[in-house]
Amino acid sequence: MDLRLTPHQADLKRRARALTDEVMAYELQCEEENGLPPDVLQRLYGRVKEHGFQAYNMPVEWGGGGFSRVEITLALEEFGRLTNGLWWLMVPPANALRACTPAQRERYLFPCIRGERFTAVAVTEPGAGSDPRMIQATAERTTSGWVLNGEKWFVSAGDRADFIIVQAKVMPGEHHTLFLVDKGTPGVAVKRVPKFMQNFVFEHPEFTFTNVELPVDAVLGDVGGGFTLSKNWFLAARLLIGAQTVGAAMRALEIATAWAKERRTFGRRLIEHQMIATMLVDSVIEINQARALVYRVAWEADNGMDAKSLMAKGAMIKVASSECAGRVVDRCLQVLGGRGYMRENPVERLYRDMRIERIWEGSSEIQRLILTNELDKRGLTNLFELPGS
Repeated sequence: MDLRLTPHQADLKRRARALTDEVMAYELQCEEENGLPPDVLQRLYGRVKEHGFQAYNMPVEWGGGGFSRVEITLALEEFGRLTNGLWWLMVPPANALRACTPAQRERYLFPCIRGERFTAVAVTEPGAGSDPRMIQATAERTTSGWVLNGEKWFVSAGDRADFIIVQAKVMPGEHHTLFLVDKGTPGVAVKRVPKFMQNFVFEHPEFTFTNVELPVDAVLGDVGGGFTLSKNWFLAARLLIGAQTVGAAMRALEIATAWAKERRTFGRRLIEHQMIATMLVDSVIEINQARALVYRVAWEADNGMDAKSLMAKGAMIKVASSECAGRVVDRCLQVLGGRGYMRENPVERLYRDMRIERIWEGSSEIQRLILTNELDKRGLTNLFELPGS
């Protein structure tokens, strides 16, 4: 098993770090202003494209980057070093858009790949979070198309998006289906924009959809295919979170280690105090454990892992990496002391950023239920064995 990076992968990682360093210069502005002005965002989008990370998950023949899972992981580990959700600037079009018809590609997907349009995904509702079967949003067939009604919460980057992928139940029959909804369509409204623990580069608005009239071809994929497309989207997001949180933990540890080597207390450097050294070393060990798992599963995904195994291992990645990052960043803040508690310090911002990672895209508890189901139905083999063994 060769774990060395190819020249292409090494160059990709270098470019990702260079882009990350550019965007990092805007972290404090994003923190102080709870976002970035449109001209800055537009400039940064241009840099994302120039560095070759625009729509990295889409096929080359469509204008995307055509990255493998391992290549995506290499890039996202670097982007994950950013605070304030600035890594979202590099988030590609939702995987569900691969299900677009040729006409939908021209209207929605290809403009997203070119950076001309942006989308958000709306699944969660006031009464439906971890169990999307509980959603109440409905779409009813009419002679001219569909009528959509419902309310959606936590629509990440919904302020930036100009169209939304909405999951609703087609009535009668409650067939879960995804719909492409232009944000300017009559009946689409922002109910409120909640304030959250972190100052994220974009907002997470709540939307209402009141008698929204949609054309016949607003369906993304097939009627009743919403669960499958959403599941694939959540899987991609969990793999993304794995790499991103590893990168965040690594940055926090770098900052804390540099401080521990410099700061002197009681006549010695902090790193010479055994309790401080233990926190740093434990963090090194945990990061390497989570990182090895993320890369292994990314490699397995590139080499034909079956969908059920990938879903279970995606759950394992989500739990391992997000919980690892939470522990590591907490330790690093402790090592930094009062300085680590200042918002001007990246570790303080990472501390707030990392808390959501154990909640969104399926909480740690839900991931453990997915793994329990895998153990019960298929046993341990698929969770331990390497491909070809």
